[in-house]
Amino acid sequence: MLLGGVAGVLLTVAVMTVLWWPRTEVTYRASAPAAIVYADQSPHFLGLLHRYSLSGEDSYKLMIGKSPGLSYGHWVDVDPALGVEGVESTAWTDSGVRVRFLTGHEVFVPARYFVGGR
Repeated sequence: MLLGGVAGVLLTVAVMTVLWWPRTEVTYRASAPAAIVYADQSPHFLGLLHRYSLSGEDSYKLMIGKSPGLSYGHWVDVDPALGVEGVESTAWTDSGVRVRFLTGHEVFVPARYFVGGR
């Protein structure tokens, strides 16, 4: 009976771990101002996504596109050292979006990569 209880606890822990990992958290979110209108005439959104892994090697990426839920668009891998520190600001222009991290690093993504459904 005790063995069955231990097995049940271990099975529950295993199932909960699988259900929880891997997971993705949006740690920063921004949207293009209404004054910036790209060729596809759609609003655009940007997010910094933190993906947790079972191995402990977490990853970060910028997702930029038309999906407010950040489920689809153009993505750019971000060095984990930058992602952990976070985003200071975004500057949207007709030519693209510039992301400034709290470390002082900047990434510029040209509009041609995220306009038109990519």
